[in-house]
Amino acid sequence: MIGARSAGEPAPFPRFGRGLDFLRLLWAVDHALQRASFEMDHAIGVTGPQRLVIRILGRFPGISTGDLARLLVVHPSTATGLIKRLGRRGLIRRRMDPKDRRRFLLALTDRGRALEAEMPGTIESSIDQLLNSIPEASIAMTVEVLEAFRRILGADGVAA
Repeated sequence: MIGARSAGEPAPFPRFGRGLDFLRLLWAVDHALQRASFEMDHAIGVTGPQRLVIRILGRFPGISTGDLARLLVVHPSTATGLIKRLGRRGLIRRRMDPKDRRRFLLALTDRGRALEAEMPGTIESSIDQLLNSIPEASIAMTVEVLEAFRRILGADGVAA
């Protein structure tokens, strides 16, 4: 038993130290994002990462797969998987770059454009609501910490 508590009272979280507590929070956020993404897929027909691709393509029609991967900060194979799934569902189209036949340029279809608009019930609408309630200095510090953590993990996701 972690600690004494009254019936119905949630157990307090044990403290493990700053590093493990921070990591536990990151994993909890990741789990919540995965759950919200699953729910979004059932509600509007796309997952959180797929919706992010749709939103980016709405702002940058004709972007290449490589440039999309750089904007998403993911490996090109990860971007390619998202693109293939969205393409099979008729939400985006790929066309060969007339200037470089090795590259593909991406754009939304009419069905994809219908999902590009801002809408409630999406992960980014929750983030917008959250960010509107937090001081800019706190947001900037959070971004700084998360960017530093991403850099420490490196491109392959393993700490150096």
